[in-house]
Amino acid sequence: MSQYDAAHHHAGHGHAHAHWDYSIWPAIISIGVFAWSLAFCFQFVYHMPFAALIAFGLGVPMILGGVAGWTNEAIGKGEGLSYGAMGWFILAEAMIFATFFVYYWYMRLSAPSWPPAGTPTLPIAYPLVMTVILVSSSFTIHMAEEEAMHRGDRGTVLKWLLLTMLLGFTFLGMSIYEWGHLIKEGFTISSNSFGTTFYSITGLHASHVIVGLAIFTAGLFPALKGTIPAGFWRPASLYWHFVDIIWFFVVSQVYFW
Repeated sequence: MSQYDAAHHHAGHGHAHAHWDYSIWPAIISIGVFAWSLAFCFQFVYHMPFAALIAFGLGVPMILGGVAGWTNEAIGKGEGLSYGAMGWFILAEAMIFATFFVYYWYMRLSAPSWPPAGTPTLPIAYPLVMTVILVSSSFTIHMAEEEAMHRGDRGTVLKWLLLTMLLGFTFLGMSIYEWGHLIKEGFTISSNSFGTTFYSITGLHASHVIVGLAIFTAGLFPALKGTIPAGFWRPASLYWHFVDIIWFFVVSQVYFW
């Protein structure tokens, strides 16, 4: 057999053994993101709050379930969340937040007076409580990670994980409650420049909380069955610490400056 034939045969043999993985979860996530886009259009373009609420309500479980399902498929297959890859992903996400903060700083420093007219007084104690809750959740996921890596105690991992998820959902609920309260006072994303930046930055952070909760949900079901790979929980914990650190920038810049 010639070298060309051997190479061709080898290539054909490799092609015959090629394997493609298919997943429905990316499509579900995309539909959820599209539903969120519709929610913004219904609310701010067509002024249809009820339709916006329905679209938003459909989008949240799709994104949450999609991220959870997609991540869950990779657990135990030698793939999943890589610690190094998560670091690069966090760097990319940090750059997105940086653009929002730079825009906020530009608006803040170039405005003749701040906050602009029509801006209600933001609460002081409320965001501090939210900070305590989020910092506590960073501690609890660290404990879950340590248990998963060093002891593999399923019961203890589940305890810390469920507590982390409870704190995360509480933080998210408090964010939604605050938005609703401010909107009832007439302070919306279109009220003024501060309203635009406030809802953009806090909303971007809340979307990352949702993704973090989806990752935890993905790891919860295997953990219930006794599978607690440290290779999954290390990057998951790292991502949640990133969400926690970004909140310090949000609360210090948006609420107290």
